[in-house]
Amino acid sequence: MIKLITTNYFEMTAIILFGIGFMNILLQDNLIKKFIGLNIMDTAIYLYLVSYGYISNRTAPIIREGNWQYVNPVPSGLVLTGIVVSVSMTAFSLALVQRLYKRYGTLSFDEVIKKLRSGEAQNGSES
Repeated sequence: MIKLITTNYFEMTAIILFGIGFMNILLQDNLIKKFIGLNIMDTAIYLYLVSYGYISNRTAPIIREGNWQYVNPVPSGLVLTGIVVSVSMTAFSLALVQRLYKRYGTLSFDEVIKKLRSGEAQNGSES
């Protein structure tokens, strides 16, 4: 078991980070803390993809004479695309949280749901 952990420490770190982010989403009531947990989970997935795509003693995928041992560029491309999507999603989510706070006066997920069900809002304007 120890040999498995020491040889696959990037994967183990990704699993631990994913667990921390997932537990943060489950246990926190504050919406901003939930999105921080979601970003930790994203980072764990990116770390896992990069560690899975890395092959030791290989070079960048640039064609050179006589060298045909390259690193697979697909995981790096997936990670870059995922980072762009993650940043966009985080910005949109924080904008929504700001609107929820302006309307309901709290960042607590449970309080927002209670106020939403009761039809209560601090200001009725939709601006």
